[in-house]
Amino acid sequence: MTDTEIIEIAMQTMMVALKLSAPVLATALVIGFTVSLFQSMTQIQEFTLAFVPKLVGVGVALLISGNWMLHTLMTFTTQLYERIPALLG
Repeated sequence: MTDTEIIEIAMQTMMVALKLSAPVLATALVIGFTVSLFQSMTQIQEFTLAFVPKLVGVGVALLISGNWMLHTLMTFTTQLYERIPALLG
């Protein structure tokens, strides 16, 4: 196993992690920004007003993209396990 192979596996791992976290993080970011904008315009400073919509939005994002996330992770893991004999030999 060379340094190049290790770096390639690490890059693939980081890309998969980025792909899997993007839908949830983007949803939380958009909802958080919208709620913060609403709170600053109305001067309502309530913690649950910011937390509950984010929680619901992230849950919906996980429901919508969960199948794709699982498929992506399974594909990556399968490809990684298939590479083990070539990496050791």
